[in-house]
Amino acid sequence: MASGPSVVTIGNFDGCHAGHARLIHRAHVAADKAHGRVVVMSFFPHPSTVLRPGTEPSLLTTWERRVELLQGLGADEVICLKPTRELLSLEPDAFVEQHLLPLSPVRVIEGKDFRFGSKRRGDLGVLRVLGEAHGFVVEEVEQVRTTLNDETEIPASSTVIRELLNTGRVRDAERVLGRHHRVEGLVQQGDRLGREIGCPTANVVCETLPPADGVYAGTATLPTGQTLPAAISMGTRPTVTGSAERRFEVHILGAERDGAKITGLPEYGWRLVVDIHAWLREQIRYASLEELIEQLKRDCDRTLEIIGRSPETTTAR
Repeated sequence: MASGPSVVTIGNFDGCHAGHARLIHRAHVAADKAHGRVVVMSFFPHPSTVLRPGTEPSLLTTWERRVELLQGLGADEVICLKPTRELLSLEPDAFVEQHLLPLSPVRVIEGKDFRFGSKRRGDLGVLRVLGEAHGFVVEEVEQVRTTLNDETEIPASSTVIRELLNTGRVRDAERVLGRHHRVEGLVQQGDRLGREIGCPTANVVCETLPPADGVYAGTATLPTGQTLPAAISMGTRPTVTGSAERRFEVHILGAERDGAKITGLPEYGWRLVVDIHAWLREQIRYASLEELIEQLKRDCDRTLEIIGRSPETTTAR
């Protein structure tokens, strides 16, 4: 842990959206004036995993991605607060003494709805009293509001982003996030139906929230760092199976292949990073495989129109 004064902000920071960006920007301004560092304390996993197991929200970002994004926004240090019964039962003053004061804070920056300590007893008023006692200032940052494509104005929050993704509104989610939503996970074996109809797919075990059922255009980044256009399907594949199992399947366009397998990669067990750019259509049950195949061709053409017809090798950041 680095020494010297710090400006601290505390929260979940899942998604690292526009609201989080404002907090960290204010922290960066204050840290520059204090000749200190910006420290972000982020709960991971979500405290609900301890308080109400089974009700925790789906992740928008993995921990590794969250740290990367927070550092990109200006955090000098990102501390993982792993929820435990002991940690979540601390009274506000004990939390400050045990977890905040060791960072030598000169300022703590939060939004108006900030809560901390056992049963969320601590708020900005409590934090200000504790700050006066321990020598740090508390600054409240105004909530960020984002205008969606239909001109609706909404607060920037992780909950809102999940709601948008759960209704397939990926471009609205992008407005709140400030970037495309990312789904990532390991590729597992599927039933190989895609390769049989000339459209091999990578079946991804999602570690972050996939969008609502439908077909999407996006990009896929391989373990090699190469990023390529991808036609993405989320859902139950109504034409080819009667199963209720939802799958996230990615058809990577322009990848070099040895048969159905991507050249240089094992068939399964590798990590795929998918950025969702646009919703294309709903899942549809077609009368025949031939009709489905024709539609998949149109999906691929539309994807290339959106992403670009001349994919270049890029390195993920």
